[in-house]
Amino acid sequence: MASSSFFVVTVLLALVASGAIASDPSPLQDFCVADKDSPVRVNGFPCKDVKDVKVDDFFLAANLDKPMDTAVNKVKSNVTLINVMKLPGLNTLGISMARIDYAPQGQNPPHTHPRATEILTVLEGSLYVGFITSNPDNKFFSKMLNKGDVFVFPQGLIHFQFNPSYDKPAVAIAALSSQNPGAITIANAVFGSKPPIADDVLAKAFQVDKKVVDWLQAQFWGDNHN
Repeated sequence: MASSSFFVVTVLLALVASGAIASDPSPLQDFCVADKDSPVRVNGFPCKDVKDVKVDDFFLAANLDKPMDTAVNKVKSNVTLINVMKLPGLNTLGISMARIDYAPQGQNPPHTHPRATEILTVLEGSLYVGFITSNPDNKFFSKMLNKGDVFVFPQGLIHFQFNPSYDKPAVAIAALSSQNPGAITIANAVFGSKPPIADDVLAKAFQVDKKVVDWLQAQFWGDNHN
């Protein structure tokens, strides 16, 4: 009996520990600059040889002080993401960031980050933001943010930002708890998948006529990330 109890406790502790490290693992050395040319495939990137690491592996002239073009897509926003693909020194460090520009009435539409929690700071203007909890509650949390305000979006939950102003742009900076947080824009994924999801499936899921689904799938679902 004692041994079986010990086994159960050990399993529970293992499960708790695995949940605690479900995001990017902690680095086991000072840094692991991404070697994007390596033929080795791992969860992330293999390390560049330390003797080949240069200071510019930790630097990027990202021009985040300059406004980005918000007229290139229908949602009127522009997300400039700085992740490990652009800054190799981020590899294994579990962090990335983004500048987000919003035109008047622009939005960063409902999306999720499957691998990261996000903390957002408003630098200019105001933003209406929110997120929705998972099933079955689907509780909606929302807030109007002004310059200097901070808001957290928990990992994996659907969230958005919207600039309610009709004449003023808005700017925000986001920090994310993964070197490669990923983004799934809900409308793009559901109606712009390649190949498309059968309209019978979507008509049933959204409880609308198939013609509505066909019309939505025929739209151009542009990306607001660069």
